[in-house]
Amino acid sequence: MNKIKAFFSNVKLEMFKVSWPTREELLNSTAVVVVSVALLAVFIGMADLFFTFMVGLIIK
Repeated sequence: MNKIKAFFSNVKLEMFKVSWPTREELLNSTAVVVVSVALLAVFIGMADLFFTFMVGLIIK
């Protein structure tokens, strides 16, 4: 039981050492991720449509 208490005590100490991002940094990073995911989704969707069309032509 003492090992568990020591572990969580050390976790608490380490959490105070963490350099947390500012609100502005967090919002900017979130925006970059959302835009990147949206662009990737559009690209994958377009590639899927293209390959579906090409396979349809080959099968006919």
